[in-house]
Amino acid sequence: MTDDQQQNETLGARGDDSSTSASKDPSQWVTGDEPMTGAQRSYLDTLAREAGEKISADITKAEASENIDRLQEKTGRGQ
Repeated sequence: MTDDQQQNETLGARGDDSSTSASKDPSQWVTGDEPMTGAQRSYLDTLAREAGEKISADITKAEASENIDRLQEKTGRGQ
C-alpha cells in the first residue's frame, strides 16, 4: 500500500451503505482462539464492573467479543 492509499484509508462510517459490512460470528474468526487483546480486557473489565459480573481473565478474543456484546446490552452501552 502506498503512502497516498494509507492516507485515504478510513475506518468506521461509510454513509448508509450497511450492506458492505462484513460481520462474522466471533466463533468463526481465524484468530478467535487467541487470548483477548489488551483493549478487549480493559473494556470488558469496565463493562463487567458496571454489570456487577465477574468474568475470567483467561478467555479468547472470540469469547471476549461475545461477552462485550452481551454486557453492552445489559449496561445500555450498546448501540
